[in-house]
Amino acid sequence: MDSTTNLPVAVIGAGPVGLAAAAHLLERGLEPLVLEAGDTVGAAMREWGHIRVFSTWQYNLDAAAVRLLERSGWEAPRPTALPYGAQIVGDYLEPLAATPELSGRIRTGSRVVAVTRQGMDKGRGLGREQAPFLLQIRHAGGDVTEVLARAVIDTSGTWTTPAPLGSSGLPAPGEVEARAAGLVTGPLPDVSGDGFAGRRTLVIGSGHSAANMVLDLARLARANPGTEVLWAIRAATPARAYGGGDADQLPARGQLGARLRAAVDTGAVRLLTGFQTSRLESTDGGTVTVHAADGRSVAVDRIIPATGFRPDLAILSELRLDLDPAVDAPKALGPLIDPDFHSCGTVPAHGAGILAQPEKDFYLAGMKSYGRAPTFLMATGYEQVRSVAAALAGDAAAADAVELELPETGVCSTNIPDTTDGAGESCCAAPEPVLVGFPTGLTHGRSGIS
Repeated sequence: MDSTTNLPVAVIGAGPVGLAAAAHLLERGLEPLVLEAGDTVGAAMREWGHIRVFSTWQYNLDAAAVRLLERSGWEAPRPTALPYGAQIVGDYLEPLAATPELSGRIRTGSRVVAVTRQGMDKGRGLGREQAPFLLQIRHAGGDVTEVLARAVIDTSGTWTTPAPLGSSGLPAPGEVEARAAGLVTGPLPDVSGDGFAGRRTLVIGSGHSAANMVLDLARLARANPGTEVLWAIRAATPARAYGGGDADQLPARGQLGARLRAAVDTGAVRLLTGFQTSRLESTDGGTVTVHAADGRSVAVDRIIPATGFRPDLAILSELRLDLDPAVDAPKALGPLIDPDFHSCGTVPAHGAGILAQPEKDFYLAGMKSYGRAPTFLMATGYEQVRSVAAALAGDAAAADAVELELPETGVCSTNIPDTTDGAGESCCAAPEPVLVGFPTGLTHGRSGIS
């Protein structure tokens, strides 16, 4: 018998996908051990609990988790309602973690700082697959302990490793100092709190996070005279940020882009296009000047970074991984989600086969599996861990099955439309194969934007 048979499957992270993984493992007769760095489940989501997601409850609930909850008398929220992050935590994750099946299998305040094989570094291969995984854990009090596991599912996400503001992938000169001085906020702050009303704030980024921040600030400005909102994007046009509008099958996501366009068109938000941050200069007066590569500069009171996130791969340095060189996702998944080249069409539903690594029985799942790509939806992560749990249980047929349907955005054009006459060549005039998944933006991603 394999020496790892009686060991648990370690799940890193007690967010929605991590707890879903635990539920699926239990249904498969496997023992999960969930390790959460925060003091509570859903710790990262709590930090953006004031944000309403653009997918309805039906896309934010995992089937195995729901089955577990219903045994405890839980009632599901209205499936067509749009929850806030705090509601997902309070109405779903907390009750799930409190179920008799999971409550004793979750350790909070337990940050995984390294994953390896017991008695082996990355260079040793003989007998590697038979050796258990060893996880080093730093606890809230500072103590470090180790646990062994038969398999590892890393669903720790990317929230704690936001991308820098510098356009070359590095922190811009002066950025570290500006962050230390509190002039650069964390991602997705609650702008209704102190520090934003009556001040000048610059949002940098072009994704949904940036859109939410810009619109929250515009709303604040309407109620607080003297509040100024600036929005800087690297692209020459905001068309990609505006998205699919009425063509989006997630109405809230389409409405987000439409409201963003209106805020810019009415002058409520000042848009800076083609803005590549090259340097930050903090002043003694508590302001910061942001310099662009083309010589432009803007002085503001606060900067909200919405430039994306990166996976923390340092804890996995002793594992044998095969990652896409562009987006740091599993190599087979990378070409499907690379925002430079893939958008028009769909990301096929995928599971253990796509996520598998040379390090047997180790899987990246959830947001972390998408690496630097910004197009992840929660339902995708649920399908991933359903498949992974089946694979770990030896059910190859179930692991390979596709059990996911996601809404499409309808954004599918080869050229950015000319807003003066609506011109734009459609990439989808000819029939295309129907895939299960969702489009992730414009054709050829960023490469289609000048």
